Amino acid sequence: MIAQEIKAEDYIVQFDADSTKINLKGELSLGGSSEYQPITNLLNEVAATDPEIITIDLRELAFLNSSGISMLSKFVMSLRKKKGTQLVILGSNDQPWQGKSLQNLVKLLPGLQLKVQ
Repeated sequence: MIAQEIKAEDYIVQFDADSTKINLKGELSLGGSSEYQPITNLLNEVAATDPEIITIDLRELAFLNSSGISMLSKFVMSLRKKKGTQLVILGSNDQPWQGKSLQNLVKLLPGLQLKVQ
């Protein structure tokens, strides 16, 4: 069973199985890949179901540190093997870190749909 929610003091990660949408909200500044493991596991469990579309909504994520960007980058690269799954990432121009950081993900997965508004 896929976890529906990962919650901590500074952030929340929610998964909606009906829409295969993952929402990340708050500030993610965890210390290294081991602390990001629950989120990594959730992303991988969602991908393992081979959905047509996975949407990752970062519009309410105010901060993501380098370990978090690394975690997200590794997940994006893992989707190269899944030819039938479209990844959509939603970002916000209101979050300064997202402009450059999210654009780099398109380089890792050319079919990725990045929507920053």
